[in-house]
Amino acid sequence: MSIADPGRMTSERDEFADLVERIARHRDREAFGRLFDHFAPRLEAYLIRLGSDAASAEELAQEAMVTLWRKAALFDRAKSSVGTWLYRIARNRRIDVHRRNRDAALDPEEPLLQPSAPEDADEIIDARRREDKIRVALAVLPPEQIELVRLAFYSGLSHSQIADSTGLPLGTVKSRIRLAFSRLRKALEDDGLTEF
Repeated sequence: MSIADPGRMTSERDEFADLVERIARHRDREAFGRLFDHFAPRLEAYLIRLGSDAASAEELAQEAMVTLWRKAALFDRAKSSVGTWLYRIARNRRIDVHRRNRDAALDPEEPLLQPSAPEDADEIIDARRREDKIRVALAVLPPEQIELVRLAFYSGLSHSQIADSTGLPLGTVKSRIRLAFSRLRKALEDDGLTEF
């Protein structure tokens, strides 16, 4: 295993930084070509290690290099090396693509993602009035009928399940519920509510 020469690494860093400055000042294609030849394969390998497939890694590496060409003037050698700057660009670009692909998987037209239509204020008021009238009508029923109506409609039990749970004969359950409905209907009709 060989140990890297720190002097060589520093001169290489300076050389890469000089090449970026040549791109920033003069749009130097030769400088860009040298940087591309050095960094593009390394960026691809890095992106593959992060989990990108080979085709995506190649595309992302090229996009990072295009960013270097377009934004070379933003590079600051005092803040980072060219390699660090390019790896950060490639990593951030990969994250952006991943987010976009994840968001694209959601269909914005999916009905479940659409807000529900606002209820009409008149319908809300009518529903509340109807509920109030039903509550008043239920209050005048005898307790044994109220209990059976609750079991049938609020608990969702069938007539035979109500008979089993209360110990009442099935015929008694049916007749009490029928009688309760008859009284409710009359009370609501008298109140002008015929939709019950």
